[in-house]
Amino acid sequence: MNNSSISLCSKALLKIGATGITSFEDGTAEAEVSGNLYSYIRDSLLSSYPWSFALSQAKLARLENVPVADFNYAYLLPTDFLRVVSAGSFGKGRGLVYKIVKNCLYTNLSEVNLTYIRRPDEDNFPAYFCEALINKLAYEFCIPLTESTTRAEFLSKIAEDSINRARSIDAQQSTPSCVEDFSLVEVRQ
Repeated sequence: MNNSSISLCSKALLKIGATGITSFEDGTAEAEVSGNLYSYIRDSLLSSYPWSFALSQAKLARLENVPVADFNYAYLLPTDFLRVVSAGSFGKGRGLVYKIVKNCLYTNLSEVNLTYIRRPDEDNFPAYFCEALINKLAYEFCIPLTESTTRAEFLSKIAEDSINRARSIDAQQSTPSCVEDFSLVEVRQ
C-alpha cells in the first residue's frame, strides 16, 4: 500500500467535507488540526489492541544501572515501543513478573524476551486498519474543523464500527488461543 500520514489525514478530511492537505505545514486549519492530532490518534489506536501487523518481539538489552527497589535488573525498551503484550525469559514469551518505569522494564530475571506493540510505518498498515484509522481521524477532526456535534456523533459510530470490524479481521490472523493449564480441564480428561 502507498500510505503516509498525509494521505491518511487527507482521506479523513475528505470524509468530513474538508480540503485535503499536502503537508502538515500547509498553513491551513486542516493542516494544523491534522498535524497536532494525527500521531496521538494513530498511537492510541495502535496501542488499543494487539494488532498482528504491529506485534514484535525483542530480547532486551540489560542496563548497567539497577532499580532502587523491588527489582534486580533494568532493561531498555525498544525505540518503536508503544505497549507491552507480554514478557518472558529463557525461550518463553510470557510469564515474567515485571514493571514498566519510563522507558525501562524492571524485573528480577537476567534475561527478558518482550512481546510488544510497535509503531510500524504507515506503508505496513493493512487496509482494514487504514479504514479504521481514517474513520477515527474523521471523527476526531470533525468538531475542530466543522463545529458540528451531530456530524461528530455520526462519525463516532462509524469509527467505532470500523474499529470493531478491523479487530475482528485481525483476530483471524493466528491460531485461536486455548486454555493450557487449568485444573478443571485436567479433571475432565
